[in-house]
Amino acid sequence: MRIKLEKKHYQWGLTAFLVIVCCFIVFFLIYRSDSVGHVLGLIGKAIAPLVYGMIMAYLLCPIYNFVVSRSYGIFNKGKYKFKHDLTIAKVIGTIVSLTILLVGIAGVLWMIIPGLFDSIMKVIDIIPGAMKNFTNWVDVKFANLPVAKDYLDQISNNITEYAIDFATNTILPNSGNMAAAISGTVFGAIGFVMNFVIGIIVCVYFLNIKDTLAAQAKKIIVAHFKENTASEILEGAEYTNKTFGGFISGKIIDSIIIGILCFIIMSIFGWEYSLLISCIIGITNIIPFFGPFIGAIPSALLLLMVNPMHCLYFIILVIILQQFDGNILGPKILGDSTGLDSFWVLFAVLVGGGLFGFPGMVLSIPVFAVIYAYCGRALNRRLTKRGFSTNTLDYKVDKYRTHKPRRKRKKPVLEDNEPIDAYVEDEVKEMTEEEVKQAQDDGHTIMEATLVEFHDDDQKTYD
Repeated sequence: MRIKLEKKHYQWGLTAFLVIVCCFIVFFLIYRSDSVGHVLGLIGKAIAPLVYGMIMAYLLCPIYNFVVSRSYGIFNKGKYKFKHDLTIAKVIGTIVSLTILLVGIAGVLWMIIPGLFDSIMKVIDIIPGAMKNFTNWVDVKFANLPVAKDYLDQISNNITEYAIDFATNTILPNSGNMAAAISGTVFGAIGFVMNFVIGIIVCVYFLNIKDTLAAQAKKIIVAHFKENTASEILEGAEYTNKTFGGFISGKIIDSIIIGILCFIIMSIFGWEYSLLISCIIGITNIIPFFGPFIGAIPSALLLLMVNPMHCLYFIILVIILQQFDGNILGPKILGDSTGLDSFWVLFAVLVGGGLFGFPGMVLSIPVFAVIYAYCGRALNRRLTKRGFSTNTLDYKVDKYRTHKPRRKRKKPVLEDNEPIDAYVEDEVKEMTEEEVKQAQDDGHTIMEATLVEFHDDDQKTYD
């Protein structure tokens, strides 16, 4: 007997084959993880300039679009129209965008590097005097406690011996490895600078051909998918771009404002390293929740070396700035760009930072927001298809209410010579199922429940 194969049989066979292939691929990736990691590292180094260029182009895209649109509008308003007005507008937009990028990078380096070098030199100068002052303080405070003084001296001697032993047995024998590590770091920095310069060139190309690339991507999607599917993909891409762009640009503006406020306040009070610390606070403020505190730790330690009271005041200032940013400034600038609750924002920051470090902490929120929106859309579509409500409040269980609201019952009015049993029998017939169940939950019999009068504040039972 000949078996007739239908289309679904071929689909099942293809699905099973693809599942088996995927299992083999996953097993190979796990079994040869070292080789795979090495290959991925080489690929990452090769495409690093492209990644840098795409990131810079995406960050500069709002500035580029603004300058191009304004320039193109100015060229078209006059009596004399240029032959290549759009090309000239793009050139102006590219020059302005790159100028802002380079000036911003140079400004950040100018604020950080001299201040960092100066702070390191001051710390080196302060350490000997601070250690001497600490020793004198210990001698004065523990002069009448010889046992405690001897114990502290022993701890100090142990630390000194450990430092000498570490320098002799660890640092000196491994000086060759340290030199190799330093040279590797230097070559890595040179490679980063080269990739960054190439990335600027890639950024220029991306800014000027982004419209063409977007049109080509849309053309491919429309050609390979159905109309409804293609429309959903394009809407999802637009939502993703809106979420990423709104969050990143808003967070950069927010961080700049916080850094400026920190610099102004520190300058008014005359605290040390106001420019360096404000720059650190502004950069780390890009990280949600933990950013201000991450920047405050090294800044507070730096002020602690100079003036402990200034360190205490600075910690209070950071707390005030964090509250101002989280409750007033951040919502005004960012609004509801992500659509996430505070718990999910914290979850995204922790997971992203644990997996991918600083970039993960910054980009985890928009990435999780997009995933959350797609999952919510798919869930709502499935609920609508099955005829259920998509409102989350309809599925909320109120566990704080111990009893359901009871219907008020009037006090029984008996006519003359009317037995109360007759009234009870009539009331039992009129009781609903919910009232019967509620009476049983309260420990009453059905007959007893009919004699209970429900008031707003208390309950009274009639004999």
